[in-house]
Amino acid sequence: MRANGRPLTTTSLTAVRNLGILAHVDAGKTTLTERVLFATGATHKRGEVHAGTTVTDYDPQERDRGITIFAAAVSCTWDGHRVNLIDTPGHVDFSDEVERSLRVLDGAVAVFDAVAGVEPQSESVWRQADRHGVPRIAFVNKLDRAGADLDTAVASIRERLGAVPLVVQLPIGREDAFTGVVDLLAMRALHWHAGSDTYETGPVPEPLREEADRRRRLLEETVAELHADALEEFCATSALTGPTLTRALRELTLRGDGVVVLCGSAYRNRGIEPLLDAVLAYLPSPAEMPPVRGMADGAEQERAPDPAGPFTALAFKVTATATGRLTYLRVYAGTLRKGATVLDAATGRTERVGRILRVQADRHEEREEAVAGDIVAVIGLKAARAGTTLCAPGAGLVLEPPSVAEPVVSVAVEARFAGDTGRLSAALARLAEEDPSLVVRSDAETGQTVLSGMGELHLEVAAEKIRSGHGVEVVVGRPQVSYRETVVRGVTGLVYRHVKQDGGAGQFAHVVVDVEPLEEAAFEFRSAVVGGRVPQEYARAVEAGCRDALAEGPLGGHPVTGLRVTLTDGATHSKDSSEMAFRAAGRFALREALRLSAMELLEPVVEVTVTVPEDGVGGVLGDLAARRGRVSGSTAGSGTAVITATVPLAELFGYASRLRGRTRGRGTFTTRPAGLAPVPASVAAALPAR
Repeated sequence: MRANGRPLTTTSLTAVRNLGILAHVDAGKTTLTERVLFATGATHKRGEVHAGTTVTDYDPQERDRGITIFAAAVSCTWDGHRVNLIDTPGHVDFSDEVERSLRVLDGAVAVFDAVAGVEPQSESVWRQADRHGVPRIAFVNKLDRAGADLDTAVASIRERLGAVPLVVQLPIGREDAFTGVVDLLAMRALHWHAGSDTYETGPVPEPLREEADRRRRLLEETVAELHADALEEFCATSALTGPTLTRALRELTLRGDGVVVLCGSAYRNRGIEPLLDAVLAYLPSPAEMPPVRGMADGAEQERAPDPAGPFTALAFKVTATATGRLTYLRVYAGTLRKGATVLDAATGRTERVGRILRVQADRHEEREEAVAGDIVAVIGLKAARAGTTLCAPGAGLVLEPPSVAEPVVSVAVEARFAGDTGRLSAALARLAEEDPSLVVRSDAETGQTVLSGMGELHLEVAAEKIRSGHGVEVVVGRPQVSYRETVVRGVTGLVYRHVKQDGGAGQFAHVVVDVEPLEEAAFEFRSAVVGGRVPQEYARAVEAGCRDALAEGPLGGHPVTGLRVTLTDGATHSKDSSEMAFRAAGRFALREALRLSAMELLEPVVEVTVTVPEDGVGGVLGDLAARRGRVSGSTAGSGTAVITATVPLAELFGYASRLRGRTRGRGTFTTRPAGLAPVPASVAAALPAR
């Protein structure tokens, strides 16, 4: 039989699921998304990543590179429910796309490779979902591969993610012989036919009966330990009924106390229908999400997910297409109708919504309205950016926008032909509008235009978009990393008097500050002034001035981080003191304090995981050492070795080509940010000033 889902029969919020697909690059997210679309009838042919025929990887660069670069939204129906799904990138350079998606999602499916288990970027996106409190279920993919092992992958989920895996399926067959799963809740077997899109249900195969009983018992015991009602039933009957187990699994998932684990092979179309059933059974609907919180008139307010309430939505993505500028919205409350006027809650500006679209990657279906719980795109908004809150006029509420990571790599860009300079500026402005993690600035000393992003690939993709999307030939300089300066040993009691008299009202500010290092890469300001010698509004001005001074440090003009400034004393003048004067005093005082402090240069470092044949380990280790890498672990097995090291980002430019050359194309590597580390004095001395 083929498990066809019933069409959507209700518009109730409880019949909607907003979820993302999260994973490390090449774990099979996009293939899984394609199989979901096929299983639900949203597409009539299975798209393949290797053939460039996928729905969600529709951008030419995604198809050429074989990876997901841009988060793509699709929609389908399953068993009377609408599933709004976002296929997110797995490469570390595009983690900001994941961050913006997680901000608006209610649940997620985390995909893991059955051979590799939890990989570096799998762990990173898991932590991102933790920060947003997004409930998850797990899908262990690629069980048909050589070396695939469900138990090993589950163990890595437990050890590396600190999660409690609740395994609800048992594979039938191993590697090439993987043909189906045993459903441990219903205690039935699901067999998929080779080369077919159908499956059959039947009794648990006799050779697996004992193992299935053991795993069902283990599942019941684990759930009983975590869930009070389940424990009560387990103590009374020494077992859990199916309804109790299902209800407990759902509640544990929503609380984040456990993660339901399913398995299959997306490429062979095995395990997709049970996964869709699990999405409906265990992940929340918009109606089950808490009200969103925001600021209105200086006070925190809530908006419940009510279609009849005041319209409230968050823009989380902006793209330019041939049909116009698309602004992607998550509607949290109220109803948005075509032609309606909406309020930008932060700026007070109003705009008109021309069209409302349900998005199927690069294809669109026009709609008359969008209600609470929907994820849609709209045409007509000119000023809204990612992070903009849109509300009904007269019902403003500013929601917290998605956080934006700080860029770590920069390149100088210029038009190859002088006549294209204006078009290049417009193209860069459009790129920065679509992707907030791309930053464009002009270098005051060199006059160059500098483009900063999250990594080499991120900047390569941006440059190619300028060439192909805007028709501008662009010359890109060698990548440069973003260094930081920090305080190693500070100063106390630094006195600064800002006195200025140019006729008319003068400027007077007297401040005394202490500067000390902070362990984390951050800035902290405190006022310890007593007796009202520096009023609170002037103390805030001093803080603003200190933040101004952080832009350039004394070592090489790099931004400063990792310090605490304490305002300990000061004085004012009855006529000449002002916020402007104290802001200037704070700026110049911190500059002087930094000049007198012991400073250190910091550079971004990354954790590199290199997978190479065993005969190439020596050469790879030597190359990592030459790049100032510190090896933290090495494991070997099945003819390959996995090496983990921390390496300065500046030393990794061009590493992909070098690794391919050393391993005859058989070596691969992945990276993830590992913070900042001190630059050795010998290296720092050779670096040019910013």
